[in-house]
Amino acid sequence: MLNILKDELNSHINTYAKINEEFLNDIYKAYEIISKALKNNNKLLIFGNGGSAADAQHFAAELSGRYKVERKGLSAIALSTDTSALTAIANDYGYEFVFSRQVQAIAKKGDILFGISTSGSSKNVLEAFKEGEKLACVNIMLSSNKATNDKYFNIKAPSLDTPRIQEVHIFVIHSICHLLDLEFKV
Repeated sequence: MLNILKDELNSHINTYAKINEEFLNDIYKAYEIISKALKNNNKLLIFGNGGSAADAQHFAAELSGRYKVERKGLSAIALSTDTSALTAIANDYGYEFVFSRQVQAIAKKGDILFGISTSGSSKNVLEAFKEGEKLACVNIMLSSNKATNDKYFNIKAPSLDTPRIQEVHIFVIHSICHLLDLEFKV
């Protein structure tokens, strides 16, 4: 059993060893885009499925609450939290539209859509991005090396293994939160 844990740790370490300066620059670019939008009184709409939905909620909570330091609350909403909206939209329109309908309802020009998808091909995430384009929102995707869609600004975790991808996604989210903490601290 200990060998299994060592293998998991080594897999984690090997994935993080693949993070390079280009990847870090992508995180910084995402931070700059988000910071500028928040300063312009725009909001961050975050969404994904399964573990990515949990990551979206985590990200929104860190921003509307706080990450490490005292600062004003930042406008961030996880679109995966309203079960009534999710189930009504899925029932009436189809699951592929659970995020795009919410984007249509609450997004405005200049808002940031932050879609999280380990595959990079979740239909409901891509539909939300299509809706965001119509509204002149900025689309940022957090995905992996599995992703083949390069239409959107895409921060790709350097792995094909879902647990490692999700671990890197949390690193990206926490890194952006840390930079925003520094930017907006009181």
